[in-house]
Amino acid sequence: MHELKTNQVKITLKRSLLIVALLLPAFAVAQQRHDPLLIQSLQDNLRHADSFTDRFEAEVWLLVMSQRMQPFIKDPGQRIQLLQSVHREASRTNLPAELVLALIHTESSFDRFAVSSAGAQGLMQVMPFWKSVIGRPDDNLTDIETNLRYGSAILSHYLERESGNLTRALARYNGSPGQTWYPERVYKNWNRHWKND
Repeated sequence: MHELKTNQVKITLKRSLLIVALLLPAFAVAQQRHDPLLIQSLQDNLRHADSFTDRFEAEVWLLVMSQRMQPFIKDPGQRIQLLQSVHREASRTNLPAELVLALIHTESSFDRFAVSSAGAQGLMQVMPFWKSVIGRPDDNLTDIETNLRYGSAILSHYLERESGNLTRALARYNGSPGQTWYPERVYKNWNRHWKND
């Protein structure tokens, strides 16, 4: 009996070490009229960085989402790093991380160097004019952290502006207010690939 408990402790220790190892690695067309509240939100979000607070939840989420992301990004280390960043930025802006993953899937298919015909850049397809509008012209929108911070802040702002109506917020994010084709694409990816059952 004592040997069984010792083995369980060893397994728990190994599992804890695995968790630590996993956690240590470290726009589409928007409106042309610049919204001062959105500008303020972007500026505020570019100053702060948060992380997972619950290690066990982080391990489970990272492993499940990493498996789902494998068709897009082959390297497991890159997947884990991207997932950590997505989770951090989604948490900071009170968005479901799975929704952000669905938006990235829709916008760029996880290609951090994607550029749209309108000039939107990176994972979340952020328009470059936002850099000048918020006074950060040297920001690199193909940098994963920067792109996720911009995109998440913008979507969160639109969600607040639309009184929690996600369909309208997604349409506004895409620059197609009043239309539903873009939100429907995001919902389809969210439900098929990223939503936790």
